[in-house]
Amino acid sequence: MDVSSGLNRSLTLRVAIIVVMGNIIGSGVYKKVAPMAAELHAPGWILICWLLGGLITLMGALCNAEIASMLADTGGEYAYYKKIYGRFFSFLYGWSNFAAIKTAAVASIAYVFAQSFHSMIPLPSILDSWKDINIGGVFYPFESLNVKLVAILLVLSLTGVNTTGLKTGAGLSVVLMILVLTGIAIITLCGSGSEHADIKAAFSLETPDASPVTMSAIFTAMLAAFWAYEGWNSIGFLGGEIRNPNRNVPLSITIGLLIVIALYFVVNMTYLSVLPVADMEHLYRDTNAIAAVEVVRVFGGNTGVFLISLLILITTLGCTHATILSNARTYYAMATERVFFSGIGKLNKAKVPGNALWLQGVWACLLVLSGTFDQLTDMLIFAAFIYYGATTVGVFILRKKMPTVPRPYKVWGYPVVPALFILFCIVLVCNTLVERPREAAIGLTLILLGIPFYYWFKRR
Repeated sequence: MDVSSGLNRSLTLRVAIIVVMGNIIGSGVYKKVAPMAAELHAPGWILICWLLGGLITLMGALCNAEIASMLADTGGEYAYYKKIYGRFFSFLYGWSNFAAIKTAAVASIAYVFAQSFHSMIPLPSILDSWKDINIGGVFYPFESLNVKLVAILLVLSLTGVNTTGLKTGAGLSVVLMILVLTGIAIITLCGSGSEHADIKAAFSLETPDASPVTMSAIFTAMLAAFWAYEGWNSIGFLGGEIRNPNRNVPLSITIGLLIVIALYFVVNMTYLSVLPVADMEHLYRDTNAIAAVEVVRVFGGNTGVFLISLLILITTLGCTHATILSNARTYYAMATERVFFSGIGKLNKAKVPGNALWLQGVWACLLVLSGTFDQLTDMLIFAAFIYYGATTVGVFILRKKMPTVPRPYKVWGYPVVPALFILFCIVLVCNTLVERPREAAIGLTLILLGIPFYYWFKRR
């Protein structure tokens, strides 16, 4: 069955690039410099990790783009894996997106939106006496409940917007991205040009006690960078709604990601030139602090704090919206093949998978209650890189399995670039198991829960 048959191919290359960037630029550009500082203790190494994270992500994106150029369809990797590994692995990926990856991304970005809203308009405490209630010492659903409820309201509101039609959702993405790029440019220009900025200090590789930076610290810090780059592959989930997808899907991924890499490097250089690494480390210990807000406070005062908080609201609003917009299409594709809940495979009057969007929204709201921002992001990056590696292995498999199929785009540097990316994925996953065992265990558990569900759906 062609899952694209009922969908409208209305997205151009320009809009597709905006959707790629909108899925990427969210909370990470404002918040993740702090946990990176806590691992590396030197601004120069932080900038190196931003570049390394971007280049490694680009390597994976180039590999993904070759497969996307061959097999572009609604569902992204879910559709690709059916050709590469078969229906079981394809289902497990779709299930992982629902249980641990994309819905956790929606929850995480919405959480930062709510934190920024709280910094502008302090929210009254709600059930504060319940904040220590926990499940297994891991989940604290009532901690910062006032912030979490705002995040939940955002998720449900944007889900409702996306059920009204694709053009409405894509048009909102374009407007929000223009506002975001303008705001980040103003921060960079004002911050780097202020009297508080020391650009040279931002490139220092020296740690406070002259201790060496270990490879394990670099890989752990890159978990934060990879969260900031996460979402580049979401455009593949809209393959059935993009004009000339075999050309425009790989182009939009590559162009969008290159723009974001340059943007991230410049804005983080500005952060590190204004605020010392020691202060960044202190911000990491305050779970509700946002690094970009404190940087702007130094040179912009209270007015600057209000404006940066407003920009973060717009950015995280846009990224939450873009993530909700694209990822529900995977569950729609699964349901049309009868390996997911049957009602999810229906389009509403606006020709969008409304039921899939609402299911995604409800689960994302539960994830908001389940943990902290960094706990959610480390879990989803661990899970995501298992599949990024699997996609890249697929480049080798399809070169052997389908040698005559037209490839509008072939990955640059084959076979070296794909092989290096696969090796990196293995090292990152293993390092996370050692350095972040709790987050890795949660991610693996949610992924493996898909196995009994697969056989239940298949038997039914």
